[in-house]
Amino acid sequence: MDDVDRIVAQWAQERPELRTDAMAAFGRIYRLAKVLGDRQEKVYAALGINRGEFDVLATLRRAGEPFQLPPKALSASLMLTTGGMTGRLDRLERAGLVTRSPDPGDRRGLVITLTPHGREVVDEAVVAGLDAQREVFERLPEANRRRLSALLRDLLAAADGP
Repeated sequence: MDDVDRIVAQWAQERPELRTDAMAAFGRIYRLAKVLGDRQEKVYAALGINRGEFDVLATLRRAGEPFQLPPKALSASLMLTTGGMTGRLDRLERAGLVTRSPDPGDRRGLVITLTPHGREVVDEAVVAGLDAQREVFERLPEANRRRLSALLRDLLAAADGP
């Protein structure tokens, strides 16, 4: 029995008419996200970045050569407001991980470019972050890992659907 089982049992005692199966599943998803998020924060902190900054660097890295995007594309990809993105970009630029420069295709726009140092940091961070995830994930038998991934894909599709 885990903490989520105890919470569900308390609700069953107090409100037996409630259907708590979704609460049990999502409670575990939220707790798992918190535990793994905290692990990744520690990994990234050792490299001088936080999780939000990693997300920006990783988005630029995945964009491929020349590892640059306009701020609006970064904001849209990360589902951030422009204000939230500006704060991240300010910190990353001060750390020498990204640069801002005029967009050659739009005189009013900017492009954010991953610096060589930023590329080194994100390449190291992605490996370290994946290692932290894999350390937990590989405790499950391989068949369960595949099944869990498929079930979570289906659940996410259901959540995104009408």
